[in-house]
Amino acid sequence: MRAASYERTGPASEVLTVGELPTPTPGPGEVRVKVQWSGINPSDVKSRGGMMGAKPPFPRIIPHSDGSGVIDAVGDGVARERVGERVWTWNAAWGRPFGTAAQYVVLPEAQAVALPEGVPLEAGACLGIPALTAYHAVATDGGVLGKSVLVTGGAGGVGHYAIQIARLLGARQVLTTVSSPEKARLAQEAGADAVLDYKREDVPARVKALTGGRGVDRIIEVDLAANLQQGIAALRADGEWVVYGSGVREVPMPFGPLIFKNIGVRFFIVYHLNAQDRARALEHVTSLLARGALQHNIAARLPLARIADGHALVEGGKALGNVVLQVD
Repeated sequence: MRAASYERTGPASEVLTVGELPTPTPGPGEVRVKVQWSGINPSDVKSRGGMMGAKPPFPRIIPHSDGSGVIDAVGDGVARERVGERVWTWNAAWGRPFGTAAQYVVLPEAQAVALPEGVPLEAGACLGIPALTAYHAVATDGGVLGKSVLVTGGAGGVGHYAIQIARLLGARQVLTTVSSPEKARLAQEAGADAVLDYKREDVPARVKALTGGRGVDRIIEVDLAANLQQGIAALRADGEWVVYGSGVREVPMPFGPLIFKNIGVRFFIVYHLNAQDRARALEHVTSLLARGALQHNIAARLPLARIADGHALVEGGKALGNVVLQVD
């Protein structure tokens, strides 16, 4: 099969190669997906670049956890009726050496989720990390019904879904931050009530003005390191800070400002959702897809041979949305 892989960490153009590798065979409880689209996420880029560790955890890694395609073979214990099913994947390359940047990927059958009819396969490659992260950030700890929410990075892969899902789950007010007029347009189309340009505006002051001086009830945070002081100032007392990302691994937290406002900080990574939270996210995202309730923002569609260019787009923050590779 045709596949992209790397054997050492480093710059995408230097370590990623595309060539022929053995086609995998599904074992008991597994399915094989004939991949059509592979999604590139920041975590894929960080792992390949060495941020998660200078040495890869496996001798050869086929990257990318997200993807979509059609099941073409199943192992023992899996219903034969799943052959021919359109699916999207989650955690394909998490703790495993074989992700979706290949013509075929073998997975435990639970990690290949039926894609509702009418949802394009390329959109399916944007769900495993962006959509599930957005759903959990909105729904965790009682959700956002009747609350005001600030989504940082509202034009990004997660943020764009989070704006929509917050509205769909009953948020009273959805605010978001962006860095350009083009990103502002995307966030507005997703349903944000107000869009704040963090490069040109005083975000906490504007948030206070928009919330009657109170501050927002919840922040959904893409980069804790970059937005730490801004977030403390923008949250109301007893506010909720749901953090799924940071530009650096170590973030000193100012104890006094956090404790005097009784701020609750929730950290999570979508790869490690517990079984109950995972099942809830899968069920509700599937329901939203079936209803046609979600917009999918795909910034770039590239062939597998241009995987290094795709990584560069994600790594440089230049893509206004998700980057996907057409595999087959």
